[in-house]
Amino acid sequence: MYHVATMAVQIQRYIRPFEEAKENMLDRARRGTFDHTEYDIVAGVFDRLTSLDKDAWAAEFEKAGRPFEEKAKAEEAKGDTTAAGQDYLRAYAYYRMGRYPTINSPGKKAVYEKSVQCYLKAAQWFDPPLEKAEIPFKGRTGEGDKIIAYWRRPQKAGRVPVLVGWGGIDGYKEDRRPEAYLNSGIAVLSIDNAGVGQAPVKGLNDADRMFDAVFDWVQARDDVDPKRMGIMGMSTGGYWAAKLAHTRRERLVCSVNHGGCAHYTFTPEWIEKAQHGEYAYELAETLAFAFIGGHAGFDDWVEQCPKLSLITQDVLDQPCAPLLCVNGTKDSIFTIQDMYLLMEHGDPKWGFFPPVGHMGNTPRTAGVVHEWVCKQMGV
Repeated sequence: MYHVATMAVQIQRYIRPFEEAKENMLDRARRGTFDHTEYDIVAGVFDRLTSLDKDAWAAEFEKAGRPFEEKAKAEEAKGDTTAAGQDYLRAYAYYRMGRYPTINSPGKKAVYEKSVQCYLKAAQWFDPPLEKAEIPFKGRTGEGDKIIAYWRRPQKAGRVPVLVGWGGIDGYKEDRRPEAYLNSGIAVLSIDNAGVGQAPVKGLNDADRMFDAVFDWVQARDDVDPKRMGIMGMSTGGYWAAKLAHTRRERLVCSVNHGGCAHYTFTPEWIEKAQHGEYAYELAETLAFAFIGGHAGFDDWVEQCPKLSLITQDVLDQPCAPLLCVNGTKDSIFTIQDMYLLMEHGDPKWGFFPPVGHMGNTPRTAGVVHEWVCKQMGV
């Protein structure tokens, strides 16, 4: 442990030991958090690991995924596309765990690329089909020139409503699960949250620009209703869903902030407390990677993150599009006080706050969100 001095507050640094991080990840695996994986295989990987070394972590999960990728290739060659699709998804899932929580080392970047490749191999048989879109983006020096997105549209005539969705700091566009919305006649565009995956910009660099380019692309299509575009940000991505609901309100029919942060999360007191929370390990470092860059670490996050406060930015007292806020009251990653703050400022909003941890996941939660979005979109 060591102390970081910031804004006249001493933060006691806590680095989670490997054994604690291992048990956290195994608990998630037991609960089915990692789609398309088997607990025994995940447990076997952790039995072979002895530390949180990034490249060793990536290498062991790459070994776990490789047999499924090889099996999928053989099945595809034989024309068994059903089996091939399932095994490509299994390979993607273990490679995904290999890049967890973020792609901040050579090994994690390499296994992330394999996860994307296997996901897209499986996606060639999705119904409705998945289209990989390259959305033009006028990035600054050092930024990208396109936004990679996954477009899926219900196979029906006419203009349909559309939901643009993204994850947080460790859930990427490959991890979105849009089936309920597609089945309800809503098109879905999945993108990476600012600063992660294939996103062209980091979050601290006024990443609103990235979302503007996405919205322009969606609303220019002739197969969607541009007046019925909604957004949904998951976990850290909820930060952007809340902000854009205010700053881009005229473009949106609705917005869902599912588990996001807004102000108190960026204070030294919460940063210190969250180190001991439900995030597996390196929460501040993973946030720093997404918002600041690959070079950034704990100290950088403590110094820079107060700039992100939606109170400091004078956002929350602006009018906003219909906004649903969802999280658990016992969240130890992003304080529930951030959700209450959103409810206390500006226009009236909707809220669902069950007495559980991060994201507020209960047997009811997904249905509550889905029903609300459908109602706002008129489907």
